[in-house]
Amino acid sequence: MNYEHISKKILTNVGGSQNINNLEHCMTRLRFNLKDDKLANKTEIENTPGVMGVMEKGGQFQVIIGNDVKNLYKEFVKIAGITGEQKNSTNDKKQGALDNFLDTLAGVFTPILPAIVGAGMIKGLLSVLLIAGYVSEESQTYQIFNALADGAFYFLPVLIAFSASKKFGMNPFVGVAIAGAVLYPSLTTLMTMAKDTGENLSFLGLPVTPATYSASVIPMFLTIWFASYIEKITDRYTPNALKIIIVPTVTLLIAVPVFLIVIGPIGAILGKGLATGVTFLFQFAGPLAGLVLGAVMPLLVMIGMHYALVPIIIESIATNGYDYILPILTANNIAQGAAAFAVFFIAKNKKFKSLAFSTGITGMFGVTEPAMYGVNLRLKKPFIAAMIGSAAGSAFMMIFDAKAYFYGKTGIQGIPMFIGETFIYAILGSIISIVVAIGITLLLRFDQTIIEQGTEEKGKEKTEVEVRPTTVFSPMKGIVKPVEEVDDITFSSKIMGEGIAIEPTQGRVVSPVNGTVTSLFNTNHAIGLTSDTGVELLVHVGLDTVKLGGEFFESHVKQGDEVSVGDLLIEFDLETIKTEGYDIITPIIVTNSKEFTDVTHKKNLEKIDETEALLELSV
Repeated sequence: MNYEHISKKILTNVGGSQNINNLEHCMTRLRFNLKDDKLANKTEIENTPGVMGVMEKGGQFQVIIGNDVKNLYKEFVKIAGITGEQKNSTNDKKQGALDNFLDTLAGVFTPILPAIVGAGMIKGLLSVLLIAGYVSEESQTYQIFNALADGAFYFLPVLIAFSASKKFGMNPFVGVAIAGAVLYPSLTTLMTMAKDTGENLSFLGLPVTPATYSASVIPMFLTIWFASYIEKITDRYTPNALKIIIVPTVTLLIAVPVFLIVIGPIGAILGKGLATGVTFLFQFAGPLAGLVLGAVMPLLVMIGMHYALVPIIIESIATNGYDYILPILTANNIAQGAAAFAVFFIAKNKKFKSLAFSTGITGMFGVTEPAMYGVNLRLKKPFIAAMIGSAAGSAFMMIFDAKAYFYGKTGIQGIPMFIGETFIYAILGSIISIVVAIGITLLLRFDQTIIEQGTEEKGKEKTEVEVRPTTVFSPMKGIVKPVEEVDDITFSSKIMGEGIAIEPTQGRVVSPVNGTVTSLFNTNHAIGLTSDTGVELLVHVGLDTVKLGGEFFESHVKQGDEVSVGDLLIEFDLETIKTEGYDIITPIIVTNSKEFTDVTHKKNLEKIDETEALLELSV
């Protein structure tokens, strides 16, 4: 995978660095919060080799990459000039209540899942060692293993406090201090003794409900949300010189007592009530609940609703010692992978067979987005087969009351989380999901032309052309300037590639090469071209002109058009754009300059006319 090329294509087609409010990644996706989603060219991104699909949900513009997302993210951040995960924490877009809720849950719980899953897998390993007789509960080895397995769950409020603080814009270390106070050994002992003896507890004369909050979810989540407002209000009215002292002090003094007196007890009741309600549902309507939830689980994943299940699962395990939803999630993931794997056997296109095989395997191991978006949804019928397989396996599991006893990876490698009295039924249910999903995919088949059309579209995105020596002509009339003088680090640092800039004196952009229009922003302020000699060019009229939303720009070509040197591409109102306060300097970037041995500027700090020689590229 060419991370640099894919990163540049995505950056160009999400509206550039200036359109990115926030960027993070999960196991399979780049998750953008864009200032204006309308500036993103979804079709162009989807047709980029290496991109499996694009989703817009939970207020995020999500680009599905697969297992290589971490490496691509690193390259993207470097090219986009974004430091860390967040470029700008302020998101100006208005989201619906549901989108905000799902975005918050995803932002808080997704980062802590690796710690929970890792601890859960160790717990499963410990169970295997215990059953096999390699360790005993009295041994020191068991005690250390048990600490590894239970540590993340016992201190779950600390993990939630840190993650929620970052999401709610609060100092995460103050959030951790709140969780640390709640779990302080002396306070935990006091709470436990009062609970056992029935003794009344109070703080400054106010009643404190005796409870222990280790492994709890909802109380700390709500408390950090509350504390974030306390911190913001205190910060607003505190002199700068005193903020480092007063803001954390006031936040702690208010948040911890409020937790102990109000939020903690209410959150504990809500959490236990939620866990009890879910348990009641599966115990009294298990097969039907499994059938319905198993069938709709892929749809919940698509719209992001599965994040709402995470705190329920964790709370259920903490309260009851087991959970019913994880077996259904496992059935869904395995079914998605199995359906994609079945496509491998019947697809005729060799590239798609390879994609189906790799995504099918990763899907059955719990990473389903590549299989779901890259294969099953594109072909439709395998997606239906996966839904039926998930429903069948889930219904079978719930007939026999199958449970998960810790939070593990929901795939084949997560089987240890089912070790217990219903272990065999969880295994059989998983096998049913695989067999049904594969069987129905083979039975329904699919339209092979869908694959061919998709392959052709991606093939159009970048035809392999051997680069040749090329002269790039000037796309506009103006003053030539070094690209280093452009007041935008994305261009001036040459992250996007070698190039030059022109201060235009006329509002026209003409083609600097003979070739094809490969991308055109819907705001018409930037255009991408690929020459017949393999040169990939970006002409970006002005800085931050994307904010004009296309006003004062008019395009005379469309994506896919073939052009010759001098053909009119874009016209723009030069003087009005200047009056609006925008820097009109125009970078001309060779985005694949690394494929050339030398890029020479034909003119420097001189006037230039349209179609005069500007750059000389050597190989």
